[in-house]
Amino acid sequence: MRGLDTNVLVRYLVQDDAAQARRAAKEIEAGSDAGEIYFIADVVVCELVWVLDRAYGYSRAQIGDALEGILQTRSFHFVDKDLLWQGLGDYKKGRGDFADYVIGRVGEKSGCEKTFSFDRALKGDVRFEVL
Repeated sequence: MRGLDTNVLVRYLVQDDAAQARRAAKEIEAGSDAGEIYFIADVVVCELVWVLDRAYGYSRAQIGDALEGILQTRSFHFVDKDLLWQGLGDYKKGRGDFADYVIGRVGEKSGCEKTFSFDRALKGDVRFEVL
């Protein structure tokens, strides 16, 4: 198993730097064809969403589509894929950041009744209490 960092996934998805995009695609596609498994940490997924939103101006729908593709890729392994799917569902329905929804789901899974936040976009989400 090999790990993928955020910048490799960004280049692979966005294709904004031709040379790096080719290198990322070559590694991921050739490795996948050879049966290689790539580990993607939850924090990498959160960072990817942030970069696609803030640096590239992707819409929530575009980000959702990109995440669905990543989560459905057989050669990608995650710490907790179900939790990421849940966070994605929350993100699609809500107004908060993807990372916040992952934080809420991790807290819930860890036994937290609520996660306190100052983020008003999370108001009304059952996993959060906005201070």
